[in-house]
Amino acid sequence: MSDTSFYLTTPIYYVNSVPHLGTAYTTVAADALARYRRMMGDDVHFLTGLDEHGQKVEQAAAEHGMTPQEWCDSIAPKFQSVWELLEISNDDFIRTTEPRHERGVQQLAQVLYDRGDIYKGHYEGWYCVPDETYWTEGDLGEGQTCPQCGRVVESVREDNYFFKLSAYADELLALYEANPGFVGPETRRNEVLSFVKGGLKDLSISRSNVKWGVPLPWDETHTMYVWFDALINYITAVGYGDPARADEFARRWPAQVHFVGKDIIRFHCVIWPALLLAAGLPVPKTVFAHGFLLTKGEKMSKSKGNAQSPQDLVAKFGVDAYRYYFLRDVQFGMDGSISMEAMVQRINGDLANDWGNLCSRLFNMVGKYFDGQVPDPAGAPLLTPEDTVLREIALALPGRFAAAMDRLDYAGSLEATWDLVKGANRYIEDSAPWNLAKSEETMGRLGAVLYNALEAVRIAALFCAPAMPLTSAEVWQRMGLSDIRTVTDLPAQSAWGHLPVGNTVVKGDPLFPRIDKDAE
Repeated sequence: MSDTSFYLTTPIYYVNSVPHLGTAYTTVAADALARYRRMMGDDVHFLTGLDEHGQKVEQAAAEHGMTPQEWCDSIAPKFQSVWELLEISNDDFIRTTEPRHERGVQQLAQVLYDRGDIYKGHYEGWYCVPDETYWTEGDLGEGQTCPQCGRVVESVREDNYFFKLSAYADELLALYEANPGFVGPETRRNEVLSFVKGGLKDLSISRSNVKWGVPLPWDETHTMYVWFDALINYITAVGYGDPARADEFARRWPAQVHFVGKDIIRFHCVIWPALLLAAGLPVPKTVFAHGFLLTKGEKMSKSKGNAQSPQDLVAKFGVDAYRYYFLRDVQFGMDGSISMEAMVQRINGDLANDWGNLCSRLFNMVGKYFDGQVPDPAGAPLLTPEDTVLREIALALPGRFAAAMDRLDYAGSLEATWDLVKGANRYIEDSAPWNLAKSEETMGRLGAVLYNALEAVRIAALFCAPAMPLTSAEVWQRMGLSDIRTVTDLPAQSAWGHLPVGNTVVKGDPLFPRIDKDAE
């Protein structure tokens, strides 16, 4: 494994409810990248976790007759169990109520206070409790509603501590100019630029009437504003604030990628880098904001009553089919419409017909014609045009896949992989191994054809693995190969000709049985 650290994060999710398709979408996308980078040999550190402080957590706990800590403790296992169900391979799971986090948050706040970037002042304005967001009068929607979630906001008048966000506008603009990839995709970058150029106001970073939070180290009558507290998790998780972990922090930070939803991009692309600049710390390489999942044209959310459970879909379609659909059918970075009809079509078409049927009939032919052993292609050493085309598709795949993943284009990476899957299906049709098997004279050619098709399947499974880890591991196991999840040299492993002759091949059950349309 390389010494190169690749640190990526999801947002930390609020504990006011259980995971839904939106939180799962972000987490699955991050997991696919983490798996890919591990296969490339990077020293990956993949963080997710929970935001457990703030006013709405207090309210949710009270509604359930619990203390805030009891409420958080009841919700955390539900997130962890869903991530286990979805095969999320996170290396850490941080909770903002943990001492390691609170210690680091207080240290960063003290640094900013000592440097003169935090001062005490008076706040008077509007506050959205569900979004934990401050708004000005001009921001509000009709009827004094939050412009983000549409719910009625509260009038707030209190003495708070403020961070001098306005003083960092020029440095932020310089950051965006020097690092065009800091905000992605491009549409979100333009939004952030416009927001900062429009003028920044200082940020209230404390509340005196919210008790469930991290106290300010110099004034314990105030707790930290939940967003100020939450953003700092990205550094506390890798050792900030802990002298014993200084080397780890130096190696892990800055992060390569923060994954966020587009609705929280200002927190991550304006406030977060400003805090880091003020503290003299490096900023992350990229903050990438994906779009919303839409159903019938509306954003999926608990408040609209259209948020669905990942567990229900996994029970119906399976883990890998779930992961594949959301990565393949929704262009990451854009809003995407989802439906059960589209999911069934994608599973039946791509997974059952293309991938599952390819493996099933190929493995069956190896069993039928070569007693379940990988045949030797040397019996027909001369390449046919069909051989050449298949190899060219396979040789092009690593570069195409890497380029797509570098720009976080999951749909593009899977499209490139599917070109090989479809190419292998065409190759079998064009080569007609069932005809070659009719004559002893063409058995050498039959062995070469089946070997080439098996090798295409072996390589395709490698590049399916970030999205569909269980199925790829199963395919490799049926081909007598090692655990695909241990691969850390993807470029070398994807070279043509690595499949050992003589390996035992087992057909097994269908990888993706077709789904009856009634399942929609």
